Amino acid sequence: MPELLAAVSAEPIDPAAVDAAVAGPEHGAVVLFSGVVRNHDGGQQVSALEYQAHPDARRFLRACCERVSAETGLPVAAVHRVGPLEIGDLALVAAAAAPHRAEAFAACALLVERIKTEVPIWKRQHFADGVTEWVGL
Repeated sequence: MPELLAAVSAEPIDPAAVDAAVAGPEHGAVVLFSGVVRNHDGGQQVSALEYQAHPDARRFLRACCERVSAETGLPVAAVHRVGPLEIGDLALVAAAAAPHRAEAFAACALLVERIKTEVPIWKRQHFADGVTEWVGL
């Protein structure tokens, strides 16, 4: 398997790098998930987001990727953004590759769900009315 990519970064995410981290000639399917900052949540207009991470978030993300890879036998990768983000920015890009699409979709979905529950990264939503709200604390 290729070198595991699991990163937490303040820099914009390069989806091609995440894709390349899992792709290989033995895989007929690569599933790439892009978590994009949307302009609404719970019926409220969102103007921006801010992500903050625990100092060990990269270690947690790497462990999460390693566990999903071990459980599925497939290569996975993920990069999560931190800092201020605007509407349309990529917040998370996760990928999984497999010989067939069903396995790749399942592994990628599992990875994203695990990241959301196991990696200590928190989101602060900024609403259009000036109110802010932390999510995941």
